[in-house]
Amino acid sequence: MQYLVDGLQMKKADQYTIEKVGIPSLELMERAAASCVRVMEEEGLDLSKPCIVCGSGNNGGDGFAIARLLWQKELRPVVCFPGNMAHCTEETRQQMEWFTKIGGEICNEFKAGEYSIIIDAVFGVGLSRKIEGKYLTLLTQMNEAKGVKFAVDMPSGISADTGRVLGTAFRADVTVTFQLEKLGLVLYPGKEYAGKVRIEDIGIHTEAFLKDSSLAYCCDETDLRRLLPVRKADSHKGTYGKLLVIAGSKGMSGAAFFNAKAAYLSGAGLVRIYTPKENREILQQLLPEAIINDYTEYEEEELLNLLSWADGVCIGSGLGTGKTACKLLKTTLERGKGPCLIDADGLNLLAEHEEYLDLSQAAKERQIVLTPHMKEMSRLVNQKVDELKTNRINLLRSYTKSRGCTCVLKDSRTVVATPGEGFYVNQSGNPSMAKAGSGDVLSGIIAGLLVQGLGCHKAAVLGVYLHGRAGDYAKAAKGSYSVMAQDLLLYLSEAFKRLEAENEEL
Repeated sequence: MQYLVDGLQMKKADQYTIEKVGIPSLELMERAAASCVRVMEEEGLDLSKPCIVCGSGNNGGDGFAIARLLWQKELRPVVCFPGNMAHCTEETRQQMEWFTKIGGEICNEFKAGEYSIIIDAVFGVGLSRKIEGKYLTLLTQMNEAKGVKFAVDMPSGISADTGRVLGTAFRADVTVTFQLEKLGLVLYPGKEYAGKVRIEDIGIHTEAFLKDSSLAYCCDETDLRRLLPVRKADSHKGTYGKLLVIAGSKGMSGAAFFNAKAAYLSGAGLVRIYTPKENREILQQLLPEAIINDYTEYEEEELLNLLSWADGVCIGSGLGTGKTACKLLKTTLERGKGPCLIDADGLNLLAEHEEYLDLSQAAKERQIVLTPHMKEMSRLVNQKVDELKTNRINLLRSYTKSRGCTCVLKDSRTVVATPGEGFYVNQSGNPSMAKAGSGDVLSGIIAGLLVQGLGCHKAAVLGVYLHGRAGDYAKAAKGSYSVMAQDLLLYLSEAFKRLEAENEEL
């Protein structure tokens, strides 16, 4: 597991290391600078004509220390300090003094020229304001200058908390960040601006906050293998759960198909589809393994019988938002047992009827999974999409805590949030998956894992990862443009197979 931190969390870790552990700030700065120089050499970057641009904070101090280390290697970096001396930290002043004492020179403006590498040490992780004025011009000049671009800790202009661009930002080819990766280096658009990210251990102690259950994190394949449901030799189809899929509307049979087949491919033992009568024939042909029940209007008694049969429910994909759909959702939440995943139109209905969750036994038992994309989530929290992207972690934390549910917020970096479980940031998947039906496949995967006994958070984390890996395999086979939702189904088995095979090797 790899933790992802924001600027405030990293600042607290720095303070703890300096004040409690007793490692001086200047020592940490020396370690940071040495690690940057080592990474430049390991990456084979051309250091023949370096230019280092330093700010007045400790990120700038790192830059001056890098300049001194390069000077000691008989290189002669151009060092630019466009800031105000009165605003310099004590450590940065000291690094400037050490650099000038060995003969280094510092200019006040960025000099246009032919550089082999531009090293950005202007702002670091603490930036929260929009970049304007001379710094906007400076970063533009640095981006336009020739040479490899290298960022110290964070590309200047990228929020360490959200990954958003604060007016403008440095576009790095390589970023060295210290101790733990920052959220802003993983979330888009920060990910694009960071280039290749190297995480370097410089001895910052993180114990002070790693016990916090609300931290964001990524998983490696070892962590994810452990989440796979066990397939026992002595078992039958009932062992692996009975899923009720309430999906589709007239002309929308595909959503139900993708839900159901993805659930089967994810290991569910029995899948029953409840859908309008018009969809029966086509679904029976597309997925003969599924049990089909149909309706022409709301029939409470039949729905209650189906809910009684099921170990879990997946509802909402292609369902529509009419009166019948509304009644189906309300009754499912009121009377269903076991976990319930709500997607698509189910979420749109829920945004209009928040009280349905208050009536739900599954919600009281924290067995609700919501799978909104950004627009659907904006309706649930009554915020604009731009506001949501700017503050997604805090909004997710507040919403999931108040509703007692797991939320899978789908985006270029999908985040899974559950109260007390932290924030999983998924890194599998690719843009080829941005096609109709992709979300229906994801809902089916997670629902299939839920009825096999995985808890909501684990099912969501594993499901999101496998969905993305299926997309990665599909892209490798078909390219970036031609991947369809059906290809995700085709390659989902490969995603499971890889994890399962590695599990067996262990």
